[in-house]
Amino acid sequence: MWAGGLADARDRRTVLLAAHCGLGATYAALWVQAALGVGSVPLLMVLVACQSLALGAIMTTMGAAVPRLVPAELLPAANSLGSLTRYAGSIIGPVLAGVLIPVVGLGTLYLLDAVALLAVVWAVVRLPPLPPRPGPRAGTAGLRHLAGSRLLVAVLLVDLAAMVFGMPVALFPELAWHTFGGPVGGGLELGLLYAAYPAGVVAAGLLSGTFTRARRHGAVMAGAAAAWGLTVVVLGLAGWLWLALVALVAGGAVNFVLSTFRNAITQAHTPDALRGRIQGSLTVVLFGGPHLANLLHGAATTVLDHRAVIWAGGLLTTVTVAAVTWAFPELRRLGAVAAGDTG
Repeated sequence: MWAGGLADARDRRTVLLAAHCGLGATYAALWVQAALGVGSVPLLMVLVACQSLALGAIMTTMGAAVPRLVPAELLPAANSLGSLTRYAGSIIGPVLAGVLIPVVGLGTLYLLDAVALLAVVWAVVRLPPLPPRPGPRAGTAGLRHLAGSRLLVAVLLVDLAAMVFGMPVALFPELAWHTFGGPVGGGLELGLLYAAYPAGVVAAGLLSGTFTRARRHGAVMAGAAAAWGLTVVVLGLAGWLWLALVALVAGGAVNFVLSTFRNAITQAHTPDALRGRIQGSLTVVLFGGPHLANLLHGAATTVLDHRAVIWAGGLLTTVTVAAVTWAFPELRRLGAVAAGDTG
């Protein structure tokens, strides 16, 4: 949240530069403590907190900066490319780490992270200046704008329904063990369940040119959220591993569409002077939603079978999205943003 206020009050290029430098310094500190064999758990916790702080600031500020860098009609494509880059990195990074840790050691990887960030810092330096624009400076101005916009409230409700009701990641170990016969401590079945969703995300990202030109942004977003709920229903009812994997791949693809148009809509329909604070609020939801989903799904399994919890959550997602779409016609009628309309 504080990063969003900073992004509205300062040059966003400067904020991005400071956040990336802070992230690089954190990785360098992780390398130093590993090389010296400090072994301090409190120090590690502080450094991990610094890493999260820097990443949150980067995501918030980038979300606010994108509409200043690309034309309004290209916002879906720009958000799609950004999401594809993040998800591809989340897949390739662990694979590379698994290969390199036995060769160079974990500590050296921290140093390599810090060095690699120099290329990102150089790219940020090459951005044009992004000075703040006139507008309300109160810290609560973003929340007031969000609460006062029926369109943004509808987008937030749809996104929350998809993330909280329809995100059963916490139940994957139980699903792999009890339903698909995997070993108790994890195994191929669990690994495939975890891999299927990001595979669908990356596939959709590579084919994003087929949907980012859509004209009815609100209907596409709501339809993708409802479809996500249906894929979760199939996941909960699936008695075969292959069917569960197909459902998760399809779910990852439609969730990619959902996130692409969620970001494009919020960016296009928020004044530039408030974009940092609005993006800060959405970043809190983005990070907090899955944790709340883990809590709710875990608690529900004390009452219901894990498969029932999964398909019920998917059904609740679809029903909630349908109700929000009916109650907020602004969302289902929303079209594409014309050039020059982003402020």
